[in-house]
Formats: sequence, C-alpha cells, structure tokens
Amino acid sequence: MDPQPLTNTHAPASCWAIVVAAGSGARFAGDVPKQYLPLGNQRVLDWSLLAMRRWVGNRLILVVSADRLQDPEPLAAIVVCGGSTRSASVRAGINALPPDADYVLVHDGARPLVSDVVIGNIISALMSGADCVVPGVPVSDTMKRVHNGVVMETLNRAELVAVQTPQGFAAPILRRVHATDEEATDDAALVERAGGHTVVVTGDPLTRKVTTAEDLDWLATRVGQHSANGAA
Repeated sequence: MDPQPLTNTHAPASCWAIVVAAGSGARFAGDVPKQYLPLGNQRVLDWSLLAMRRWVGNRLILVVSADRLQDPEPLAAIVVCGGSTRSASVRAGINALPPDADYVLVHDGARPLVSDVVIGNIISALMSGADCVVPGVPVSDTMKRVHNGVVMETLNRAELVAVQTPQGFAAPILRRVHATDEEATDDAALVERAGGHTVVVTGDPLTRKVTTAEDLDWLATRVGQHSANGAA
C-alpha cells in the first residue's frame, strides 16, 4: 500500500536529487544520446530535470558524460562527470552530495514523464523510515526464468513488478552501499544485497524509459496527457 501522499511538491530541505544522464544510448539508433533528443518542446533530459526540480528545487545534481561536461545546464545546481557504468555514474553524483543530505532521489535522465504523485509517495515513505523506495508497475506478461534457451521456471506474475525511477534512499545507506564499488542495474539492488529494507510504491506506466525510437514515439503521443495530469 502506498504511504499517505504529500500534499504539495516540497521535499524536506535535506532531500537532494541525482539525475543520471551519462549513458551513450548505445541501443538507440542515431548519433545523439537519447536523453538529449527532443520530446515536445524540450529535451528528454529537461523533462526529467524539471520533474525533480519541482520537489527539490536547486538541490539537484546532474551526471553527464565527459564530452558534455562543459554544456550549459541551467536546471542543475551541480554538474559532474559520470563513469563507465551506471553505478560509477551514481557514485559520482553521491560524491557531490553535501554532508547534511538525509534523503536522495536517483533518477534516470531518459525517463522523462514522472508523476508528482509517485515522487510524493516515495518521499513520504522515506520520511517514514524506509531505507529505499522504488516505484513499480504490475507485470502483464507471463514471466519465465530461462537458462541457455531452456525454461527453468514459470514465475508467479502476481508477485512481480517492473521497477522504475526515481528511486529514493536514506542518504547514509546509499553512501554505504556504493562505498564497495559494486555494480548493479539499479541502486535498490545494492541495498537489497546489503540487507536493507526496500519499499515498493505504485509506479506510473507513463514513466517509460527511452530505449528505442519506438519508446520516444510512444512518449511523444502522451506528453499532452502527462501535462493535463498536472505533472509537467
């Protein structure tokens, strides 16, 4: 069950956000990384940055690739150079956090349409004591665990969710799990490995990650819907 949502878009002053945008977008056809492509009247990345700014204001760290480090990014308070992996890029953002940060939202720059309701529920759960909070959406397809092309197990779909970002963390825990330089596809996995408590709140199907040109086309048709819901 989702926590009681916050009634406005103001996170505690000790809450920061890290937006990760250092990826090359290798799976996306074209020379421009997907997070820098246009969506509506701005870049994919701008949608992500503005979503975080609505909650954290200027307490926003942007992680970019080395070749983008000199680009003007007025929506971010701090811009840092990422690493060769997602986890290394998140660590670069963590290293830029002030010592008094209590909560951190980590968001993928290629997930542009973020719901204020989801962000509010994440922050509310963090303030209630969760180590880590992730948004998840139900899985509609039957899921099977496969090894070398052979089905090993059919999983219980009712127990599965597809996890999105932003993901929220108690800052000391996020610092601790990244201190080992471990790698993971998302930061919540590092918390889980360390025995931390992760809470799932209801995600939003509109918070789709841009991975292919089809994803960008799908999101482009829904920008108006997102704005009409008061989340843009």
